[in-house]
Amino acid sequence: MNEKLQAVRGMNDILPEDAARWEYLEDVLRNWLRSYGYRNVRTPLVEHTRLFHRAIGGATDIVEKEMYSFEDSLNGEHLSLRPESTAPTVRMAIEHNLLHSGGQRLYYFGPMFRHERPQKGRYRQFHQVGVEALGYPGPDVDAELLLMCHRLWGMLGLTGIRLELNCLGSPMERAAHRTALVEYFNSRKNLLDEDSTRRLSLNPLRILDSKNPDLQALIEDAPRLTDYLGTDSLSHFNELQEILSDAGIEFRVNSRLVRGLDYYNLTVFEWVTDKLGAQGTVCGGGRYDGLFEQLGGKSTPACGWAMGMERLLSLVEAEGHGLGSAVPAVYLVSQGEFARRYAFKVSGVLRACGVSVIQHCGGGSFKSQMKKADGSGARLAVIIGDNEALRDEVTIKDLRTGGDQLRLRLDVTGQAVMMKLHQ
Repeated sequence: MNEKLQAVRGMNDILPEDAARWEYLEDVLRNWLRSYGYRNVRTPLVEHTRLFHRAIGGATDIVEKEMYSFEDSLNGEHLSLRPESTAPTVRMAIEHNLLHSGGQRLYYFGPMFRHERPQKGRYRQFHQVGVEALGYPGPDVDAELLLMCHRLWGMLGLTGIRLELNCLGSPMERAAHRTALVEYFNSRKNLLDEDSTRRLSLNPLRILDSKNPDLQALIEDAPRLTDYLGTDSLSHFNELQEILSDAGIEFRVNSRLVRGLDYYNLTVFEWVTDKLGAQGTVCGGGRYDGLFEQLGGKSTPACGWAMGMERLLSLVEAEGHGLGSAVPAVYLVSQGEFARRYAFKVSGVLRACGVSVIQHCGGGSFKSQMKKADGSGARLAVIIGDNEALRDEVTIKDLRTGGDQLRLRLDVTGQAVMMKLHQ
């Protein structure tokens, strides 16, 4: 007996009813992003592993523990499934000289891959929508990224999403802070857990992101980066806060917010909620002005964010809001040899008018076809027999409200169906 095959753990199938909700949300997001002037880009699922080592940082959890990496058996190249899309987008911008004529506002959708322990809201294949604003140096673009998110929460009817902000300063400021952190944690090394002890020599800033409850008091007393920020960094951060305050956006400055990627500088932020359990981050991002140079390009200011599609869908459901449906507007029933051929002409006319149609296939009695029409969820049944087909006519039946059936000429059917659907 052949083994029953299943999807890889943490990588989920999206079935038709669920896919309809995804498509609806994606359409909302595309229109929203276009309204801010963002244009779509698409990068490969597979990139050279060194791209993520150089961009994300070798001491991050993503690179150390979570990437799906392998050696190409044909040429020996070390490749990885993308765990995020900022580094690939910057690589693409450098490779194709996208900024030759000025700044670029870009967005993407797609699957990402991280070898994590699967749980609700955290999967090994997950999907993100993200934006990257490339070539813009000021806090005004940082503010735009946050204001557009705030508008999206309103569009989707989402509540209880809070904004947390921090400033990571410049590389030099972080280096001074790093020295102070190393000295502080070294003097208390006996209090660190194994993971933090390892990070102490590799990336002490990541200790501040530890979720170990036993370390929180120690972390709270650690040197704060804000004490090492210079005039320019503070000015950038203060102006961002002023723009948000002017717009009526509430936020909290969280000095322990560092994000999980090494390429950030200046602004970092997260939109968080209590409605998703432990996976409380809905959207996260910040500024990464040094990434272009890290990847071999010219010095270029840049910032962006990414949000998880699965978490966004879960939030919409938690609020009790409906999304799209796979239900057609019309189910097309035909009985008789000439009618079955004529049905293709009728469905073509309806679709040309923008009507979604399921045309019955596979034969069956009139009664069984009408039963399928009712079960499809369609509002209307369009019925064709040989007599209707010979006269270039159809019969329309409202499956939900009943009432008299209408017999119409085909040339007015599209208009009549649209009117019925909008009643």
